[in-house]
Amino acid sequence: MSSSNRIIYGVLGIVTVIILGVLALSWLRPPELHGTLLQSPDLPADFALINAQGEEVHLRDLQGKWTLLYFGYTFCPDVCPTTLADLRAMNVALGDKADKAQVVFVTLDPERDTPERMGAYTSAFDPSFMGLTGSTEAVDAAATAFGIFYQKHEAEGASGYLIDHTSTISLIDPQGYVRMVIPYGVPGEDIAADLKYFMRRG
Repeated sequence: MSSSNRIIYGVLGIVTVIILGVLALSWLRPPELHGTLLQSPDLPADFALINAQGEEVHLRDLQGKWTLLYFGYTFCPDVCPTTLADLRAMNVALGDKADKAQVVFVTLDPERDTPERMGAYTSAFDPSFMGLTGSTEAVDAAATAFGIFYQKHEAEGASGYLIDHTSTISLIDPQGYVRMVIPYGVPGEDIAADLKYFMRRG
């Protein structure tokens, strides 16, 4: 092989390595994550709440799947139904990977949100969604563990009061660590793209 041919093959080899590297990076990482990535994943304190069947559910029971944890309440007029609709769209976008994720909706209004009401409300969005409620003390403990602020205030109408609250989604990995916090308003398709990224990385 002549020296000129060796140079050509050498250049082609370098170009091939660069192209493969770029393709690998594009496969491993989406153009942009839509939530706030936690550089040091946090293992939150465990909590115990009640599901629609009246059974006690601990945070640790959710391990094994990617959990998307959201705090709100069923009388919420806007933010909560919008977020749950986005999470429903996420499930659709995940396709056959949807069974690896679990959406959990924890009420901040345990006075009105009974287990039965939580079950009916979440099922209206997606039958796979889990609704959790409990005593005021248990809800406070769960909310505190995830840095959720909420405050009741009087309002006109049949509801009597509304609740101002933090409207973020916590993405928890199968080992129980919080990996990312997703702000309100991120479309379901973008949440799915972020989740697929984490699933590929394991």
